[in-house]
Amino acid sequence: MNLGYISKIAAFIFVLTITIFSQTENPFVSLDKFDPQRDPSGDLKLAVNFAEPNNKRIILDVGGEWCIWCHRLDAFIQSHEQIKNLIDQNFVWVKINYSKENKNEKFLSAYPEIPGFPHLFILEKDGSFLHSQDTGVLEQDKDYSEDKIMSFLKEWTIKNKN
Repeated sequence: MNLGYISKIAAFIFVLTITIFSQTENPFVSLDKFDPQRDPSGDLKLAVNFAEPNNKRIILDVGGEWCIWCHRLDAFIQSHEQIKNLIDQNFVWVKINYSKENKNEKFLSAYPEIPGFPHLFILEKDGSFLHSQDTGVLEQDKDYSEDKIMSFLKEWTIKNKN
């Protein structure tokens, strides 16, 4: 077999995969659980590969299945269509597990200290750090505030999207 030919086919398949991947729906929407087995570095690389060609920023949602406020945030987003649409149109949402099974300390050491959970980090579409967000300030009573979350998201939406 001609190795040069195989290399060209492999390169073509890689480019085709990235092209299809960048034109599909946000691949992270289906990651609705904090999974201690996931590789956050790999997930971030995939997020960047999707965010850059789609002109979206990345939100790292750090928490765990043990966290009631993490579940409340997920339910809040799912039950507020305007917020869900704003996220889908402007961000790649990536869940990063923090639990006794896996604290992902090496990955999270690249970011500011987390005061509580859930915690959100806003990254530029290339994966560079922009902002650390304590979600406690987005709460209202025993839930989240629609106005506060909308303001927060709009503040970090890329202006002048193509």
